[in-house]
Amino acid sequence: MDDLDQLEAQSIFILREAYRKLKPLAMLWSLGKDSNVMLWLARKAFLGRVPFPVMHVDTGKKFPEMYKFRDEYTKKWNLELLLGDCPPVEEIDPTLPPAARSAARKTAGLAAMIDKYKLAGVIAGIRRDEQATRAKERVFSPRGSGHKWDVRNQPPEFWDQYATPHEAGVHVRVHPLLSWREIDIWRYIEREGIPLVDLYFSKEGKRYRSLGDQDITSPIESTASTVAEVIAELETSRTSERAGRAMDHESEDAFERLRVAGYL
Repeated sequence: MDDLDQLEAQSIFILREAYRKLKPLAMLWSLGKDSNVMLWLARKAFLGRVPFPVMHVDTGKKFPEMYKFRDEYTKKWNLELLLGDCPPVEEIDPTLPPAARSAARKTAGLAAMIDKYKLAGVIAGIRRDEQATRAKERVFSPRGSGHKWDVRNQPPEFWDQYATPHEAGVHVRVHPLLSWREIDIWRYIEREGIPLVDLYFSKEGKRYRSLGDQDITSPIESTASTVAEVIAELETSRTSERAGRAMDHESEDAFERLRVAGYL
């Protein structure tokens, strides 16, 4: 097997383990490239049918192209879609920097959905190479009372044995893409022909490398208008994937504060 085959096999194993051990279970669908790869892997893992709901925690500030993509592929892939709203920014911790405070709306919206559907497990498409705080995650990551993440008290994961605690008030975040890199994601998209929101491709010399809310996400300078050109660009780029995310340019601890509180 090549590297992509190994990553695919590992992710499919993780998805099947999550489905076997955690019920009720749902998958987060942010409509971005990682999220679509994760959903594609789930369809492979379960023979073309995703056997659990997909959740979109909607801030109301996504790009129109993202909403169009969501509606189209919900039907095409026969998905059970759960939609959740986010509270207004005025209800969010005012000590957070502006972009982090805006992003924290999604944390509150996700917590409300987890409580509403009494979820034991939530599948999320984060990767270790995206951001330093995410590099501290486990594949099966317990969240305690109030959805809090205790970064200093995480279970060991040896020989693909994943902890699934069942204490009251605890749920598990499952991360099937944790070992993937950004370039792995794009190479897999190319190999599998996975559909994407077209904002990832250059228009008038700019494209989005990471998709978030319109008001806190900026495009990068780029002429890459195809998947192959994006891969070629990444092979020489030294710029952070999240360079266009306003939150990543705020105070050093803002992202970790959000993660501890339950951010994706």
